[in-house]
This record gives sequence, C-alpha cells and structure tokens, in this order.
Amino acid sequence: MAHEEPGNPLTPGLVPARRTLLRGSLAASAALSLSGAAPAQALKGRPAAKWGVQAGDVTSSSGLIWVRSDRRARMIVETSATESFRGARRWIGPVVGPDTDYTGMTPVHGLPAGEQVHYRVMLADADDPRRTGEPVRGTFRTAPDKRRHKVRFLWSGDLAGQGWGINPDRGGYPIFEEMRRLDPDFFLNSGDSIYADGPLAEKVALPDGGVWRNVVIEEKSKVAETLAEFRGNFRYNLLDGKLRRFQAQVPSIVQWDDHEVLNNWYPGEILDDDRYKVKDVDTLAARSLRAFSEYHPLTTLPPKDEDGRVYRVVRHGPLLDVFVLDMRAYRGPNSPGRQDQDPRGILGERQLKWLKRELSRSRAVWKVIASDMPVGLVVPDGETDFEGVAQGDPGAPLGRELQLAELLRHIKTERITGTVWFTTDVHYTCAQHYEPERAAFKDFEPFWEFVSGPLNAGGFPALKLDGTFGPTQPFVKAPEKANVPPTDGGQYFGQVDIDGESGEMTVRLREEGGAVLFTKVLQPGRVGQ
Repeated sequence: MAHEEPGNPLTPGLVPARRTLLRGSLAASAALSLSGAAPAQALKGRPAAKWGVQAGDVTSSSGLIWVRSDRRARMIVETSATESFRGARRWIGPVVGPDTDYTGMTPVHGLPAGEQVHYRVMLADADDPRRTGEPVRGTFRTAPDKRRHKVRFLWSGDLAGQGWGINPDRGGYPIFEEMRRLDPDFFLNSGDSIYADGPLAEKVALPDGGVWRNVVIEEKSKVAETLAEFRGNFRYNLLDGKLRRFQAQVPSIVQWDDHEVLNNWYPGEILDDDRYKVKDVDTLAARSLRAFSEYHPLTTLPPKDEDGRVYRVVRHGPLLDVFVLDMRAYRGPNSPGRQDQDPRGILGERQLKWLKRELSRSRAVWKVIASDMPVGLVVPDGETDFEGVAQGDPGAPLGRELQLAELLRHIKTERITGTVWFTTDVHYTCAQHYEPERAAFKDFEPFWEFVSGPLNAGGFPALKLDGTFGPTQPFVKAPEKANVPPTDGGQYFGQVDIDGESGEMTVRLREEGGAVLFTKVLQPGRVGQ
C-alpha cells in the first residue's frame, strides 16, 4: 500500500492549460523490449518505465497511477498543479517485481476537484534507492464537485482483434490520437481490451491484393493459456506509441468482456478446441483476471479489493455516476435462453442486487450503465445458443431477459432518472431506443442504448433486434461482410458531453477519420427519454 511523504498540498485555483504537452514522457515503440522479460542480473543502469504511465478510476479527489518497470524497483509518484512540479506531493508506492510482471499501482488522494493534476512516476533501484530512472509524466483532470463544470468522456472497445494488430504502415493505432485531441475527462474502455484467443501473423493478405503487416511478439503467436501469455497480450498493446500517449493524458474506466479470456466464455465451461491444452475455462479466466488486474488501474481488483470485482461505480461529480457491469464472470452457461426462471442470468444475483441498490442511492444527474454487452441485439453462440441478453424471441422475457426486466422494473418503480446504456462488443456502431408501447414486457420507462466500436479490429454486419423490450434503431452503420479490416474503415468510438448549466447530455457516434455519424441530445431529470 502506498503512503504519502510530507510535502506541500496542491494549491487550489491554479489551473494549468488543459492537456499540455507531456515533455519527455513517452518512449518510442522501438525502444520497448518485445519479450517483456526483466531479469535484473542481465540489466545495467537505472530502472526505466518504457511502457508509459496511466491513471484510472479518477474521482473528484483521487486516482490510481500505473507503471511498469524493466526490473525490480520502487515506484514513486509525485503530483502537482503545475508542470514545474513546484510544491509537489510525493507518494511512495510498492516495490514492483516478477510477481506482478513488474507492474505497480499507487493511489493518490486528497486532490482538488475539477483541476488538472500533473504527475510523474520515478522508479528507484529496489536495493539502492539513490539510483532512480528518468521520470515519466502524465496528467489527468479530477472530477468536478460542482454541477456547473461540464463533463466529456469517450467510449469504445475491441482492440487488436480478428488478426488485425499494430500495423506500422498505419502508424499503429491512429484512432487513439484522434480521441486524445478531443481532450476527454476519461475514456470508458468497454471491454475486449485484448484478444487473448486471437494470435497474430506477421502478414495478412487483404481482399484488395494488399498486405496487412503486424508487429508480432512471441506471446501473440498462439492462444493465451499461461499467465505469461496473458500478460504478453496486455503488454502487446502498449507497444503502440499513440496508445501510450493517450493513456498518459486520459484516465480510464476499464471493464472486461469475453476476449480477455476467449470468445463467448462463461464460468464452468470446458473447451472443445484443439488450440487449447488447458480446457478448463475457469483456470484461463483466473489467469486472465490476474493479468488484467496488473495492467489496468482498477480500484476494485486485488489487492485493492478483497472480493476482486470488475463491477463497480465510479463517481464523477454531481453530473455523472458510471456503473461498470461485469456480464461475464457471474453468468450462467450460454443456452437457447428460453428458461422461465434464471436467477444467475447474465449479472449473477449478487451483482444485480448491488446495481439496484447503487442506482437507488445515486444522486448524480446521469447514471451511465457501462454494459459490456448490448441489451437488445441478438448475439448468437453457435447454432442454438445465445451469448447476450437477447435470444431472438420477441415475446415475454425468458432466460437472461428476466434479470433485465427486473432491473428495468426497479428503475421505473424507484423513479430513478437519467439512466443511459453504453456498450461495444458487436464491431459496428448503432443507437437503440427502447419503448414499452412497442414491447412485449411493458413495466419499464423508455431508455437509450448506444453502441460504438471497434477501436482496431474486424468489422462485422449488423445483428437482429429482439422485440421483448421494444427497441427501434434510428441509426446503424455496419459492414455487409464479416471481418472487414481496419484499412477499409469501420472503426468507431463514441463521445458524450454533459453541459454544466443545462445538464443536457449530447451523445455523438464517431468514425475514425473525424466524421460524426449520429447525434442525440438527452434531457436531464427524466425517468425515461
């Protein structure tokens, strides 16, 4: 656990320029070790943080800072209101080593609300603290404590999927530079942050006769089964300089979905897949979750939370609470979804109770439900089973729909205002509006669901809508064939702006390249929209 050294507190009222350039903070991709190994006896010089820095789960007064060292080292964080680091506060973090793949996290707290915070991470030799490496810098903006301050966030997911990895001919992951320029308060990473089940080849033939080239590492040469292979998958994305620069400027709220382990997985599953020697999915999921907790700054994962939850609520001032769901770790098996009772559903009983309770307690103007799977899109798993909530039967709720019906009824009964759903998963972008007048199940208030992604993965055709909760689809953009490469477009993210004066929420669906495809303005203070 980190502790703070005595020092001057941040000075309220000193507001530096938004997203000022982080001088000297980012190493070039070519300087990174592709193997990820860090044997101390083979290294000379001082500890180095070549994988960048990132912040996560930032609130109005706190945040969690992440770094990876190239060897065993002590993590030290300094925070300040200015780039000069005058009057900086120092936070002594953990000693990082092989037990966490040389990653470490340090919580910082007591920060001023609604202010730009500059931080730098230094790594000190674990045996000789006088030997420190070059500081690596980052910045984030804390959540406001007053409603008049506006909020902006982005969301998307699906990175390096379907064989489309870091392509040097495209400059890596260009979409992260576009998102960085929009200067969001945070990025909601909606899942599939890696494709552990998706090996990468050095070259892929394109339909037009061209060639897609991937940066490759050993851990991406096969499906991930060992802890080292899962760690390598998370480390792979950090080879991209645009992603590292984005993470150094934009804090994250991260959830997981299926590809952090493997496609369409559920607890208790036993694999029938010749690519895997490890057939027990629970074993694979445990290894993935450990690597996930090492490479993403989440406040509810071990050792920070004894339950080790991905689901949580991140409070972002009076305007916004973000309810991060885990639709993966507590679900029952995928099935045709026609059960008239399904207590586990897709959230599990405990998570559903938590969500209902926390939604009722929330006093934020907007309650964003960050769902790693869509509500009304029919996502198949094989010939007869279904992967998501919907199962194609437009009648009364059955299977996992029963749990969603219970949640929607709770929102209506408790008069909970401002709920909006955001998700990714399906590799295209769309907007759904759910109305009880059109639905087989009518005991709920209208709501919106917005879908955007992928970031750098294959594009896929649009899925069918399930009529149980009465969706219409005012906008959809999707390719007509499966696994369209990123060079053919189809890479998406969403932008959300909440006005501090009126409280209006404006949602924009955006495409890589700068186009705004769809815009919807939602009014605050309503149970349904």
